[in-house]
Formats: sequence, C-alpha cells, structure tokens
Amino acid sequence: MIDIAVCDDEKNIRAYIGNLIQKQGTECRITEYASADEYLAAGVEYDLLFLDIEMKSGKDEEKNGMWLAGQLRSMELARQPVIIFVTGYEKYVYDAFDVGAFQYLLKPIDEEKFSQIFARAVRQIAAREKQEAADRQVLIVPQGSEKRAIPFDDIYYLESQSHKIILALKAERLEYYAKIGELEKQLGGQFYRIHKGYLINLSRVEVYNRSEVTMANGDRLPISKYKYDDFRKAYMEYITEG
Repeated sequence: MIDIAVCDDEKNIRAYIGNLIQKQGTECRITEYASADEYLAAGVEYDLLFLDIEMKSGKDEEKNGMWLAGQLRSMELARQPVIIFVTGYEKYVYDAFDVGAFQYLLKPIDEEKFSQIFARAVRQIAAREKQEAADRQVLIVPQGSEKRAIPFDDIYYLESQSHKIILALKAERLEYYAKIGELEKQLGGQFYRIHKGYLINLSRVEVYNRSEVTMANGDRLPISKYKYDDFRKAYMEYITEG
C-alpha cells in the first residue's frame, strides 16, 4: 500500500491526477490538498507527493510548491516523500532538482509520460522500503556474557566448523556456538545454504559458477552440485525482487 498526496490549488487538476493514479493499478491511498498550509497542517507523511509548483496558499504567493518542498526537505521526517512536481512552465525544472525532486510533469499532462514516471517512482519507493527492512534485520550473536546485534547486510556468509559458526563480516570474523541448520531457518530469504558448511548472503554474491561462489569480499566458497540449480533460482528471485 503506497500513501500518495496530491497538492494543487486547482480542484480539477487534483481530480485528474487522482484518476491517472488509479488507472495505474497500484494499491494506494490518495489524499488531496489545496495548499501548502493545508498539507503541513495535516502532519501526515507520504510515500509519494504530486506537487504543483505554481500553487498558492491564499494570498501568500511565497508558499508555493517549491516552498513546500523546501520545508519538507528541511524536516527530520521518518519518511521523506518522493516528489513529482507538476508545472506549466519548464523554467522551474532546474529549481525542482535543487529540492530533491524525483521528476516533473508538464501541464497538460501526457498520460504515457505519467505512467512511465509513476512506475519509476513506485520502484524507487519499493527499493527504499526493502532497504529499510534490511537495515532493521539483525542477527543476535552471543559474545561472552553479552549479546551483539549484527545487521544482515554486514554479513557476507556463515561457515560451520564442528559445533561453531564462523561469521564473516565486513571488517572482522566472529566465532560462536550455533547450528547452521537453525540459522538457515532464522535468516530466511536473504540467505541461501550453498553447501552443508556454508550459508551465504545473496546480497553479497559477486560471481558464481557451478562449482563455487565468489563473495564481495573475495572469498571463494564451494557450492554443492546438488544445490546449484536451486541456488541459481533463489539468487535470481532475490535480485529480481530488488
């Protein structure tokens, strides 16, 4: 579900953009605002914002779409919106990118161009959400009497030796007692067990062939001939979803 705001002082333009969004077939919630003041007063954060540059807030001509974008970029929001400016004048285009705009649409809006830009924005939002989810995922590792949270993305691979796990990280290697089978279940879709002794992070794969996988840190790990086809399928699914 994508939260979308349409901010334009012309009611018919808001309705038109809303209809174009619905035609894209993406599951979303659409909220309309007639001014910068109205948007800010709502205090709601959005994934995507369609913003009219020439929009006015009452008699205050300075509070246009560019002003609102600047206000949003200066705020410490949990979720900064992807901004697509809507404008009748190309002269504003360069200013739009100064406030981190994703793209702009010229009025009258070309529906094919709208679809292309909307699809790109949705992909960017999905990629951002995936990265945020990855950042929240951690592996809890016992270290003496304490426990350490290791972000998934810091892990290249896990190696099983006897009853120990060797954790290959970006800057170090950690050892602790654990079972690789249990870790395989715990770590889920971002990791794949290419061999009875190796569980690798799919996001850290550099190259591979039928006999080995080279990780981004240069380590070359053996891949079981019985695992190759399933590994290749899992890897392609992972990078395609990204």
